[in-house]
Amino acid sequence: MTTAPYVALRPAGAGAPLTPVGREELLNRLERALHTRGRALLTGPAGVGKTELALAEASRAEARGETVLWLATLPSDREIPGASAAALVASVATTVAWPDLGINRPEAACGVFDELPGPQRTAVAMLCREAPLDAGGWDPIALRLGIAQILRTLTSRGPVLLVVDGVQHVDADSADLLRFALHLAPPALRVVAVETPEPYGEAKEPHRPEDPHATHLWVPSEADVLLVPPLHADEIAELLIHHRLPSRMAGRIHRASGGNPRLALAVGRSLADARTPVHHAEALTLSGRARDLARQLLGAAPLAVRETLLLAALALRPSSTLVRRAGRANAEADLAAAERAGLVSLAEDGSVTFTAGLLPSTLVHDACWAERSAGHAALAEVVDDPVEAVRHRALATDSPDEDLAAEVAAAADLARRRGNSALAAELALLAAEATPGRHGTRRIARLVDAAEEAARAARADLAMRAATDLLARDAEPSDRVRARLAVLDTAGQGLTGLDEMYVHAMEDSEGDTALRAAVQLRLAVKYVLADGDPQRSRTAAVESAALAASMGDPRTAAQALTVQARMERALGSPDAEAVLAQARALELAERPLGIRNAAQILTIRHALFDDRLTDARDELNALLPLVQRRGSVEDAIELFSTLAAIESRRGACPAALAHAGQALALTLEAGLSPGPAWYTLALAETAGGSFARAASYARRSIQASEEEGDRVFLSRSRYALGRVQLINGDVAAAQETLRRVQADERAQSTVDPSMLRWHEELAEALLAHDAGDEALAVLDEVRPVAERLGRSTVLLGCDRAYALWLAAEGRTDEAAELLTRTAEAFGRAGLPLERGRALIALARVERRRRRRSAAQSALHAAASVFERAGAAPWLALASETPAGSAAETTGGGSGADEAPAALSTLTEAELRLARLVGQGASNQEAAAKLYLSVKTVEARLTRIYQKLDVRSRAQLATALRR
Repeated sequence: MTTAPYVALRPAGAGAPLTPVGREELLNRLERALHTRGRALLTGPAGVGKTELALAEASRAEARGETVLWLATLPSDREIPGASAAALVASVATTVAWPDLGINRPEAACGVFDELPGPQRTAVAMLCREAPLDAGGWDPIALRLGIAQILRTLTSRGPVLLVVDGVQHVDADSADLLRFALHLAPPALRVVAVETPEPYGEAKEPHRPEDPHATHLWVPSEADVLLVPPLHADEIAELLIHHRLPSRMAGRIHRASGGNPRLALAVGRSLADARTPVHHAEALTLSGRARDLARQLLGAAPLAVRETLLLAALALRPSSTLVRRAGRANAEADLAAAERAGLVSLAEDGSVTFTAGLLPSTLVHDACWAERSAGHAALAEVVDDPVEAVRHRALATDSPDEDLAAEVAAAADLARRRGNSALAAELALLAAEATPGRHGTRRIARLVDAAEEAARAARADLAMRAATDLLARDAEPSDRVRARLAVLDTAGQGLTGLDEMYVHAMEDSEGDTALRAAVQLRLAVKYVLADGDPQRSRTAAVESAALAASMGDPRTAAQALTVQARMERALGSPDAEAVLAQARALELAERPLGIRNAAQILTIRHALFDDRLTDARDELNALLPLVQRRGSVEDAIELFSTLAAIESRRGACPAALAHAGQALALTLEAGLSPGPAWYTLALAETAGGSFARAASYARRSIQASEEEGDRVFLSRSRYALGRVQLINGDVAAAQETLRRVQADERAQSTVDPSMLRWHEELAEALLAHDAGDEALAVLDEVRPVAERLGRSTVLLGCDRAYALWLAAEGRTDEAAELLTRTAEAFGRAGLPLERGRALIALARVERRRRRRSAAQSALHAAASVFERAGAAPWLALASETPAGSAAETTGGGSGADEAPAALSTLTEAELRLARLVGQGASNQEAAAKLYLSVKTVEARLTRIYQKLDVRSRAQLATALRR
């Protein structure tokens, strides 16, 4: 299907046409409007995705066998009488509404024109210039009736969807003809009109209705108007992934584009073309297509309006009153005009918000120095905040001035105390840049302060600007190290490609014990995130802690010991908790700057790993007010992510989803890698949302983690995906994904099985794939480790998987007894979802024992557990899944009593093969589908025939149908 360059489509369901990203609900509303009213208008600004939505609806209609007519207009059509009507007739003549829609039904056109009476046929031919015009032109009445008859004839042979893309360009004559034809058309003709509102100041056609959402093809009351809104930040991230663009910048790209898909992709491609490292791209210095699109949008406003908008762009908190006081006497009128043009939105208090962040940056970018200086000078006189006034005065001059620099530095301190870290970082850099060259030492000191302030604000662009300026000067090694560390601290998860920065920091820290401790601490983080080497990370952390302790630096020592404790836990060392206790003791003496890498939060995460969930939640909730009041964005993200993981595990599903959503929103807003937040959402959605959304978030997290080179979250994200694939019954995919997790964890030397519980999931996937020996080997490998480390709930997960192995071996009595004990133990441990999962597995085993009442009782108990927890997808499994479905391969079936008793004797693997063969698959096809050898298929099929007492494929299919 041909689409505009920025459309991204995704499957709406099995065998369904594709749906634009973020538009599934809107597309369903469009379908309902067409079903009930037969007419719908899609409206919204240019680039928001109206055409893509219409294309998706046309695709659905085409899939239903309907005829689709696509009329795409051009701006020049408005000046040519009858142009649009002629194009519609031409499309009917060829029965191709859009070249790539795949519609080619000559029979639909056969007779359409031949059946027209002579005058109507002549008038239509004149319209299309297939017959010479008479002196008086075409007969308007005959032409009206002719076009109406054409549409009636088409609809008499089946439903027809007419899409008019660019209805604002339809000429007056065509509008009159189409309005008449549509008024007489039968209900089988449904119409979608796509409208982009006229730019500011463009003349209206005399015939155009005053209603802003009227198409002049019908009166407004005849159709539903659907406003196509901008995409949310999360949807922009998905759009970027579809177009193979880095998703890390999704939040900032969303702000820059205002959620406009076309503008968002232009911004993303501008960054990609510039090859700007994503961790340095927060300033979004753009050129090319992105700037051109912004200029086109701004060009809809007259020069006077753009001049007013420039003042608003220069202000930190623009309002109509502020802009008027700064010298624009017509500010209210100009801003109202800009709002009509879709450039800004105005609140009741007069505050001004640009609809896309690229608009103010383009205004400032395209203004000359004199215009920017005059604007800042005017604003400095009228703002009511001394910090903002100092900022404007600094930006109004390019002459270094020590008095001004000192004033700006003081303003930066004040902004920091207010908690506005972003403004403090900007002002700190302005203070450094305003320092005269003769004060070289002072300028370097201020550049170091600016870099470190930018690191606290997570502003990688400002940190890099400060570091670049400093490194070009004759700075002391210690200053160079501090600047480089600030840049590293803003890189987040994306530490790959920064090796040179680490090398220079190590070299410059030679002889400075305190700085060497700080560098080793950053290396410890890099070794585990980017290199996947926890042993090397532990070594660096140990060295950092020792160096810091020798210098009497408890804060750095505590951070290093925290990293060491994290690595000790991963490596299965019994010293992990003792090291963590040392770190906590140091933190009590020296309060850490944040919680993200603090021993306190690691203590909470250890409680989470150990399933001491109440303790973990209570301690984390105690931190919440402090973080919300004084913590950094990254601290808040860490807190909400950990809370979401805790609530997911303890079965508080609505709370888990809420916390995970908050973590994602903060992540995108800060411009950090969304990989960790998407992983957290995948866990929360698996618990209480939707398995489909969980898989989607897990896949996004995998891609984001691969972009960042983050091995830790890459492994976690694959685990989340493999788990939901297993629950959904996609056993082959689950096995492949979980094997990759196994390889990842072994490559990273991870020993502790409580941090990522992939062993039990992989064992179940192997069992469902008839690889019982390998499944047992996985369980035998993890059990001794879990017992040595005292990971009791890990052992319970192994028991559940082992019970399924017992059932596969025919030892169903033992399996049922073990699952009953396991479900009770999960309940005592405060893990309701795990208890419910064990009960579903128990129901399946009871069915195989032909104890239907016991199976139903177990299912009802599971459903009750899931209902109390708000675990919607699990409740659906327990309540709705028919017996023997794919979900049953993981213990997720419902236990429908009407299943034939003989089928309950089949193993999951046998049941899948039986279904494939019963549906007509050959042995070779079944082997390829199930990743088995043909000999294995033949042997398994023999056992199935014996168990079901059938002798042919036909009898097998009959048994399955019964």
